[in-house]
Amino acid sequence: MTESSTERLEEKKLPRRDWILLPVLCLLTIVVLVSSTELIARLIYAQTTSVGEDCMVHNSSSKSLGGIPNSVCWEKIPEGKLNAYRFNSSGYRSDRDFGPKLPGTFRIVVIGSSFAIGARVPIEEAFATRLSSELSKLTGQKVEIFNQGMAGDGGYPSIVALRFNDALAAKPDMILQILTPWDIENESSSIPLSHGGTDPPAHYWVETFLDKHRRTAFILRPLLYGTRNLYLNVKSMRTGFMLRHLLYESQSQYVKTFLRSGDSTSNTGFLRAEPDAEWKKQLLRFASGDVAVEERVKAAGVPLVAAFIPFRVQAAMISRGEWGAEFDPFKLDNQLRSIITSHGGMYIDILPYFRNIPNPEQGYYPVEGHLNASGHALIARLLAKEITSAVPALSVSARSQAAQEYRQ
Repeated sequence: MTESSTERLEEKKLPRRDWILLPVLCLLTIVVLVSSTELIARLIYAQTTSVGEDCMVHNSSSKSLGGIPNSVCWEKIPEGKLNAYRFNSSGYRSDRDFGPKLPGTFRIVVIGSSFAIGARVPIEEAFATRLSSELSKLTGQKVEIFNQGMAGDGGYPSIVALRFNDALAAKPDMILQILTPWDIENESSSIPLSHGGTDPPAHYWVETFLDKHRRTAFILRPLLYGTRNLYLNVKSMRTGFMLRHLLYESQSQYVKTFLRSGDSTSNTGFLRAEPDAEWKKQLLRFASGDVAVEERVKAAGVPLVAAFIPFRVQAAMISRGEWGAEFDPFKLDNQLRSIITSHGGMYIDILPYFRNIPNPEQGYYPVEGHLNASGHALIARLLAKEITSAVPALSVSARSQAAQEYRQ
């Protein structure tokens, strides 16, 4: 019995090669699954290597127009469609040059950053383009929009101020300034560390340490840079992007994730009921610049109307009506209104509308964060409604009175 049992046990033992083949097969299975998922993600969320900002240049000169004159750039972000950026001879995003104003036309010049320029959507879907037809429909008057928005560095309020002569040269009847949390966060002559400032990057400190400890460097350098390259490769995988996109489509999960860790495009400072010291500094910088801008438009006799467009997380929070004592999605909006109106400017507020809009975050790209086509359509309607209520020259009652006087 003992010998027979021993023989059966020996027969059940795996061959040595199986101990090698089984882990290899498991590893190959994992590689095939990961590769297949990555391939599917890259097919669904394809993107181009270029973006619209490739056609934009920036310097501190007042002659900086942002876009390269008469240029075209194509882009496709993973969540969007193939999109063209065409810049006219003045460097603004338009298929045509800005000409003289025709009689009976109310002209609006739009200024701001990427939301104003209509980043990530075709120009015909941008809210600045849609706003023209919305206002014309509501007022019965021909309304013309000149979009002088600039994405990236060219859209900072302080840089916009340097180009303000361009806005006034267009002989507008009104200037519409579009503000977002990004504009306030970056309203500074120096770029924050998290956005590529002049402070030494992390790898500088690594190299300094390794230079001082050459023996340690012999072992650590390959390990550190190998780990860094692995991290960058994993981070660039489209699978992770796909998972984030699917997660962010849930309103509750998106808000919880953002408030817990912050989003890649910004921190949560603009949402806090009590802003930190850095945000207070940025608001003071904006307030200082706004004084100068208000003085210039007053001297020119052109009304300046400011409007704040919320980030995706703000829109979702307001719609849900839940955010806790630590946060307040209306805080920055209220602060901007106070600053602008105290300097004599006009401020229109569209944030309260989001209380009654179900899932307004669907009007934004979940991961990339900019407005999509439906989001631009929504913003155009809200702006048109507020502008015709707040701006006397475009109010429905004013238009009716003008029409009666014309008939008499």
